[in-house]
Amino acid sequence: MDHTDAIDAFIEAANTTDAERRADLLARALARDVVFWSPLGRGEGRGSVEDFITQVVQGHPAGPCRLVRTTGVDAPGEWARFGWSYVDAAGRTLLSGVDVAHVTPDGDIDEIVVFAGELA
Repeated sequence: MDHTDAIDAFIEAANTTDAERRADLLARALARDVVFWSPLGRGEGRGSVEDFITQVVQGHPAGPCRLVRTTGVDAPGEWARFGWSYVDAAGRTLLSGVDVAHVTPDGDIDEIVVFAGELA
């Protein structure tokens, strides 16, 4: 799996409500011991990413929302970055940002850092 495939599998996992499908996508995209940095803190393991998805991404008070990759994947070597938006059912952007991911030689994301919002 290349960088773009891993990132797109991660985004698809964030958007699916089927727990089994989400777990499969996360297993394809993320190393078992992935380190996940979000605005809410640091988590380790696929379970921490799954918890973030179900509680924060899918549990948003605005109702059903989805994560959309808004840029190409810039991948110099083992690092990748991409832009994203979090949009509601009407297509309005609620939040946007850039994520940076470290990708192993096997194509698994073993670290991901979420940068949400605009820089001052």
